[in-house]
Amino acid sequence: MTSKIKIHLADDHQVLIDGLTNLLQTVENFEVVGSSLNGNNIYDEILQNNADILILDISMPEKDGIKVLQEFNTKKSSCKIIILSSYDDLKIIKEVMKLDAKGYLTKKCAGENIIEAIHAVYQGQDYFSDAIREKVFKSFTSNNPKLNKNIYAENQILSPREIEIITLISLEYSGKEISEQLFISINTVETHRKNIMKKLQIKNTIGLVKYALKNNLINP
Repeated sequence: MTSKIKIHLADDHQVLIDGLTNLLQTVENFEVVGSSLNGNNIYDEILQNNADILILDISMPEKDGIKVLQEFNTKKSSCKIIILSSYDDLKIIKEVMKLDAKGYLTKKCAGENIIEAIHAVYQGQDYFSDAIREKVFKSFTSNNPKLNKNIYAENQILSPREIEIITLISLEYSGKEISEQLFISINTVETHRKNIMKKLQIKNTIGLVKYALKNNLINP
């Protein structure tokens, strides 16, 4: 028998919690194990119900979603957090990426993406909806982020070349464009990409962008 993915829902509207619960209960290996209408006791509640995934709204009363994320980060919780919000503000998106949210969906696309997002995040991937991902990449492209001048001394995991490649990936350069920019072969670019993902235990491109933001490798 396949083990259940345990899910905790946190939103200040009971009607949304009820709707999501009804939707998620249609998936055989999902189990909604708890819910919260404010942010105060979410961490303790998840300690009790041992949820694998927390679906979290940003606009929570008493303690907002950002503060909840900060608490989970500080306490090194193993529960993976997907943001489900009415907001698609770029500043908020980048903030939750830095705080290691594993996913971000807007409420208007929740019905289409939430099941796929939970499966992806549970399997160790980052899942940001198409609209959110496009907004992030577009901001990098328009602002033309530059390498942080201190990264070579500060980053002990990646080589200078690997950091260059992460930056170009954040600009949505293709493998061919990266090879032309850095005067290396496409095969070398792909080898670097695979090595970076292996080193960082990251499974997709949005995960690379999250790492770059969280570790100040780029200045968007």
